[in-house]
Amino acid sequence: MRGIVASLPFALLTVLCWGSYGPVLHHGKPGMGGNAWIQLLCVGISYFVVAVVVPLYVLKSKGEQGKWSIGGIKWGLAAGALGAFGALGIITALTSGGSPSYVMPIVFGCAPVVNTFVSMFMAKLFKEITPAFYLGIILVALGACGVFTFKPKAEVKEESHIQAEITTVNFEETPTSATDPADESGPEVEALATENHSATDSAEAQNEKKSTNIMLIVGGICLTVLSWGAYGSVLHKSQHLMKGSRLRPLLCVGISYFVLAVIIPLAIMSQSGFPQETTTSGWVFSLLAGVFGSVGALGIILSFTFGGKPVFVMPLVFGGAPIVNTIISVLEMDSVGNVSPMFFASLTTVILGAIVTLVSAPKPGKKPKAAEQDKPLWDQVREEISASVAEADTDSEVEAEDESSEEEEATEETTSGDESESGAPDDETGETPSDESA
Repeated sequence: MRGIVASLPFALLTVLCWGSYGPVLHHGKPGMGGNAWIQLLCVGISYFVVAVVVPLYVLKSKGEQGKWSIGGIKWGLAAGALGAFGALGIITALTSGGSPSYVMPIVFGCAPVVNTFVSMFMAKLFKEITPAFYLGIILVALGACGVFTFKPKAEVKEESHIQAEITTVNFEETPTSATDPADESGPEVEALATENHSATDSAEAQNEKKSTNIMLIVGGICLTVLSWGAYGSVLHKSQHLMKGSRLRPLLCVGISYFVLAVIIPLAIMSQSGFPQETTTSGWVFSLLAGVFGSVGALGIILSFTFGGKPVFVMPLVFGGAPIVNTIISVLEMDSVGNVSPMFFASLTTVILGAIVTLVSAPKPGKKPKAAEQDKPLWDQVREEISASVAEADTDSEVEAEDESSEEEEATEETTSGDESESGAPDDETGETPSDESA
């Protein structure tokens, strides 16, 4: 109970950070010209500070349990690469027209399923899957389809068009004199204004459709699901090889982020060109998104350090982060009343499926005992008979040894008695000649 209470604040910190990650990253997209590489660069810079500078300072000043190992470094770098690829997938999906209102719930719902499959593969537990695990996968799949189908949409364009029509009606009802020169040009101006509004709206709608690439959105989501799904198991392997160290694997993660999310984007943009128009808010929100992602990862590590168990921490994170993400996204779009109830039902299904999958996942070291109890009755009887026979044989051997030892003792006593009797006449015969000689 103490471990749950002590780890709860860090788990909730991860829920808030990872729940805010997608909306904050999406909010900084316009200020970066919709360029995915510049946003990935900002995320990499934030990860470098949180996951490289801070661990190096703590390790040098205070130290930590565990030790460096080649295997642990390799797995830690691999975990960082998976995390960077996942961030690239999220940024690709968002810059291709995706919305965090449905992108992030799908990611947070499907990533635990992939994580469980990777863990079972590494621990060889595929034979111990329960029906509840399959039920969780089905719930996640159905919920993800529903979230994508009933995703909320902002109604900004329609509101502006309605506002333009209201303005036009009020302008037509204003009385003017027949001799006013503006009276003749009034209807023409109104018609031109209406045409301009409709042309602008249609052009923006077409640009929005062109900027929305379903293939890139789906591809980015799949890349993130696979990468972030395997991230936890690979990072745990690194911690195990480094004798339970927490900061050393995090440092390896930060190094991978620096290479893949800082150096490579800089090299690509040096050839393709940097965004010409960026804003301060775009840089701030993109850097803040990276801080949220890295602090969320640190929150999970700290929750494990203070006694939290994965069976409690991970369902809380993957169940709470989509809720925070949806609340922020819907409030940002100002379309709370326009969200379909089916979207909330689908979101709830995704969350429940993720929790069921994590809770019902096979755990190493528990199922073999149950397998021993589930043996057929004849096998159990045969084992009991063989055990009783072996016990009887052991008892008979012990009795035989006892009898043989008693016989040996009796033989020794008889032998010692004979020796004593045979020694007496010798003494007598030895004394007789002396008497005779005397």
